[in-house]
Amino acid sequence: MATTAELFEEPFVADEYIERLVWRTPGGGSRGGPEAFDPKRLLEEFVNHIQELQIMDERIQRKVEKLEQQCQKEAKEFAKKVQELQKSNQVAFQHFQELDEHISYVATKVCHLGDQLEGVNTPRQRAVEAQKLMKYFNEFLDGELKSDVFTNSEKIKEAADIIQKLHLIAQELPFDRFSEVKSKIASKYHDLECQLIQEFTSAQRRGEISRMREVAAVLLHFKGYSHCVDVYIKQCQEGAYLRNDIFEDAAILCQRVNKQVGDIFSNPETVLAKLIQNVFEVKLQSFVKDQLEECRKSDAEQYLKNLYDLYTRTTNLSSKLMEFNLGTDKQTFLSKLIKSIFISYLENYIEVETGYLKSRSAMILQRYYDSKNHQKRSIGTGGIQDLKERIRQRTNLPLGPSIDTHGETFLSQEVVVNLLQETKQAFERCHRLSDPSDLPRNAFRIFTILVEFLCIEHIDYALETGLAGIPSSDSRNANLYFLDVVQQANTIFHLFDKQFNDHLMPLISSSPKLSECLQKKKEIIEQMEMKLDTGIDRTLNCMIGQMKHILAAEQKKTDFKPEDENNVLIQYTNACVKVCAYVRKQVEKIKNSMDGKNVDTVLMELGVRFHRLIYEHLQQYSYSCMGGMLAICDVAEYRKCAKDFKIPLVLQLFDTLHALCNLLVVAPDNLKQVCSGEQLANLDKNILHSFVQLRADYRSARLARHFS
Repeated sequence: MATTAELFEEPFVADEYIERLVWRTPGGGSRGGPEAFDPKRLLEEFVNHIQELQIMDERIQRKVEKLEQQCQKEAKEFAKKVQELQKSNQVAFQHFQELDEHISYVATKVCHLGDQLEGVNTPRQRAVEAQKLMKYFNEFLDGELKSDVFTNSEKIKEAADIIQKLHLIAQELPFDRFSEVKSKIASKYHDLECQLIQEFTSAQRRGEISRMREVAAVLLHFKGYSHCVDVYIKQCQEGAYLRNDIFEDAAILCQRVNKQVGDIFSNPETVLAKLIQNVFEVKLQSFVKDQLEECRKSDAEQYLKNLYDLYTRTTNLSSKLMEFNLGTDKQTFLSKLIKSIFISYLENYIEVETGYLKSRSAMILQRYYDSKNHQKRSIGTGGIQDLKERIRQRTNLPLGPSIDTHGETFLSQEVVVNLLQETKQAFERCHRLSDPSDLPRNAFRIFTILVEFLCIEHIDYALETGLAGIPSSDSRNANLYFLDVVQQANTIFHLFDKQFNDHLMPLISSSPKLSECLQKKKEIIEQMEMKLDTGIDRTLNCMIGQMKHILAAEQKKTDFKPEDENNVLIQYTNACVKVCAYVRKQVEKIKNSMDGKNVDTVLMELGVRFHRLIYEHLQQYSYSCMGGMLAICDVAEYRKCAKDFKIPLVLQLFDTLHALCNLLVVAPDNLKQVCSGEQLANLDKNILHSFVQLRADYRSARLARHFS
């Protein structure tokens, strides 16, 4: 059986169990092993082993049955024991309930007894206290204070409590009978109050926070409590303002007091608020007055700078103080303090600002014109000037004598930057110092000053002067400076527009003044664009006039009808060379003077007028065969010059003109073929005929017959 038990291993696998049994049986190995395989012996071993397993099974089964019976018996005993414990628990719970009810009953009796004792003891205590007060009152009646509480300086706290109560009682007594004793009590009340305040002062100087707290608690019921707070505030500020920056000193002082005031007073937020009020109304107000009054009438610029700086630093200090507990509405409290300091200066701020800005802007402009030795002309206004302006816009005629500006544009970026800088500072001050309800209106007033001095007095004046300086179209060797005016005016207006968006728009964006400002800006832009357009148009006329002078002076009739047809050595005429050089120079100048679509617009207009000039110029001459070839070379050069414009329309016009010039040299038999070509097919027949008529051989019967 022991051997059988050894064959069982965990986990149990039947196949492995049989294998182990076979290997333990002699003769159970495979053939060829140390012992020959004996099936009978192996069968016998299996039969015996099965019998052993059956016996083992029976034993185990009996043991299991015995254990089951024992388990059932113990379960019954355990259930019986649990029932007994439940009964015991119910009994204990009933006892606990009875005990709890008894305790509640006793507690009720004790509370009732306590109330009865208190009802008896309270009147008794009051009676005892009244007796003591009567005793102390008698001492005042007798005029001699014998009690230790009044003579011992260490019992000042008890004495203060007694005298405070006696003082309240004395106020209820009739004056005619108790005037003397009332006077003595009041005198003692005052003496003790002074002693307590002196004690508080001494403790504060020694830095004894606990003693300060005790004395402040006693003084809380005295009339002089506010004086105690005043003393504390005064001593807190001793030696607090040692730096040059009073605002930083004030912030540090308030931070220091905020840390300790809660350890001393029962109402720290009130004390801290009173300290801040004292700092604002005494120290800061005095400092602001000293800084502003000395320059208020003598130096407006310094006054505005100081006002802006002081107001900004004061509001920054207020922002730092917002983190402290100052009561319910600290925002309103601090705003009122700031207003009390600056109210007299802010009431007329915008008048000072606009007055200074006008005088400063006028000075900047005058200083510039003085540096140019220029006496500013008066630009007329009213009906006559308006009439001249309308005539000039419609006819493009110069009205009045031309002015020689000697190349001066009378525009200065330095002047503009100075004006914009002054206005920027004015906008910043306006934003900070104006009441929110007045801010849009004040910002608009500053904007109108900028428009007056920058746009009208400077830019518009320069445009008017530039227009007056443009020579007539028939002037010879005229210097055209108006494009320089255009270039500078364009740059200046970009700066003006940037300031409008960056500094004015945030101040008026949510007010009705926005539309008013935009309208005013639009009117200024339209007015200036009108004058710029007029000036550019007249400048282009002058350019065309200069080209006419060059062509008239340099172009000869013999250029296109040479005496010796076989001895022409030039590729294009001298007039063409000079005109192209002049045009290229002007094109470059236009590109440098303008930007965006304006360049293309002006170049297209110049190109069209240039084409018209060359077209009409070529119509004035008669062309031989060799002269026609030279004319084609000239137009080819003009076309090359037109490519610099980079305007498709202009190049197309010169391509067509070049094709027309081919009619001057083509063989008579090929005229109709050339006229029906791609570039000339859509042209009016009269135009084609006019060019054919320029040929020297036009009157020959053969040419006339081919073209008819």
